[in-house]
Amino acid sequence: MALRLYNTLTGRKEPFIPLVPGKVGMYVCGVTVYDYCHIGHARAGIVFDVIYRYLQYADYDVTFVRNYTDIDDKIINRANQEGTDYRTIADRYIAAFDKDMDRLGLAKPTVEPKATDHIDDIIAIIERLIANGHAYEAAGDVYFAVETFPGYLKLSKRNLEDMQAGARVEVDERKRHPMDFALWKRSKPGEPWWHSPWGTGRPGWHIECSAMSMRFLGPSFDIHGGGKDLVFPHHENEIAQSEGANGCRFVNYWLHNGFVNINSEKMSKSLGNFFTIREVLELFDPEVLRFFILQAHYRSPLDYSDQNLREAQSGITRIYEALAALDQALAGPTGNGSAAPSLAELQDKAQQLLPRFQEAMDDDFNTAQALGTIFDLVRTLNRYLAETGQPDAAGRQALTAIRSAFGEIGQVLGLFLSDPAQWLTAREADKAGELTITPAAIETLIVERAAARKNKDFKRSDEIRDQLLANNIQLVDTPQGTTWKVK
Repeated sequence: MALRLYNTLTGRKEPFIPLVPGKVGMYVCGVTVYDYCHIGHARAGIVFDVIYRYLQYADYDVTFVRNYTDIDDKIINRANQEGTDYRTIADRYIAAFDKDMDRLGLAKPTVEPKATDHIDDIIAIIERLIANGHAYEAAGDVYFAVETFPGYLKLSKRNLEDMQAGARVEVDERKRHPMDFALWKRSKPGEPWWHSPWGTGRPGWHIECSAMSMRFLGPSFDIHGGGKDLVFPHHENEIAQSEGANGCRFVNYWLHNGFVNINSEKMSKSLGNFFTIREVLELFDPEVLRFFILQAHYRSPLDYSDQNLREAQSGITRIYEALAALDQALAGPTGNGSAAPSLAELQDKAQQLLPRFQEAMDDDFNTAQALGTIFDLVRTLNRYLAETGQPDAAGRQALTAIRSAFGEIGQVLGLFLSDPAQWLTAREADKAGELTITPAAIETLIVERAAARKNKDFKRSDEIRDQLLANNIQLVDTPQGTTWKVK
């Protein structure tokens, strides 16, 4: 199955055909650096990180650009509140963003430009727009004239007349149309500024991304991504100003990830349901958050709650438990007994794991389906390991193939890359504060239970199991011995 992408511009899935065979140019809108990142930023970061990784896995040479908006009204306001300058604020939250993304396991983009490093590029585009009749200067400000661009609103599928009738925008008599948007803003007292042909000022928000994407990817490129909230006005305005300046198609495929809801309500600071990445990571391992986000298709809404994160933690723990058992089986000697009844099924699942993963990812990066394939294999794997004391040569071959496939899948998803035994030990340590019985006491009872079973004192063995269950401890009996975990 060839890679197919859902294109917001056309509203349908389309075969992915890059402009240059074997190469991909991808631009994803980054953050405006005035505050700490929230879990909506985590979703966008992880989604496009996986897309980047999968394109590389599919042997594309990818140039991935993700920008920083480091000049904006919000940054200036924050600087004024703190009595400092915009650069101090921007540098602080760029560093915070980088730390958050590193903790989430994101690969570094090819280029991470800052808007303020591309003022000359921005001015050159605005000059072309004015020369092409798409922009006009008004008392030091420069606006894009939306009525001059016939394709305006083709991304969001809106109607300009309807928007004008229902517009809730401040009346500005300098504008030729209420929906005209700023390309350049004249400077106000106390604000940062740069020289331009229209006087001192600073760029508007939308023009920054056009300038940075053109600088590193050219006037036309393959993929532009971002959150669904950016479709209008940001991406709509990017199309208008970019195509108005260059006279060619700006982007071939527009990809947008869905919203994050908090307990089924839209995430909003005004509702008090706003969580930063660092707040979430105080409670959950970064890989749990990443797994939680990838359990949903990237275009679907995602409902965040502590309960949903706990369920995600349970889900990834089941996978790590299976991998730990697999590693333990491979570490032992080759068995000589007859094949387990589920061996044929395991061999089939091992053979199909990578093709089924690739099929899911080729279908518009369907990570939810990809993880479903993994859970399907884990069920068969657990059944096989329970049936065999030690795998024979055929079983070891299937287990080795599965372990290798998990390595490839993990590199794409950014999951399952930890040592399973260490990961599980860390999770048990996280739960240690919830225990009503010490780990040493648990181990003592396990030894006593083993002795009782050896002496066929099954009554005492069951009593110990029940005692531990009452303390929220579940025993796991394997051919290699008994382990425990917190329920």
